[in-house]
Amino acid sequence: MTRPELEHQLLTLSLSDKAEIVQNLTKTLTISGKGISKTPGVCGGEACIAGTRIAVWLLVEAQQLGISELGIGNWELGIGNWE
Repeated sequence: MTRPELEHQLLTLSLSDKAEIVQNLTKTLTISGKGISKTPGVCGGEACIAGTRIAVWLLVEAQQLGISELGIGNWELGIGNWE
């Protein structure tokens, strides 16, 4: 079956069938980013960048204070200079 044929068949499915297929396909995708996780005992259970102890609220506050992504990255790496 060609891709256009498959696409045509998918478009004729019911909304619930389409949703189920999208869910199943999404599970097979690998995302290069780390994502966000909450781990009991790590940063008080606050949402953090997965695999780190960098709290999401800290990144939001830094952005609100006008600190650039480069400045946040330097801080994360321990280089020091916040921009």
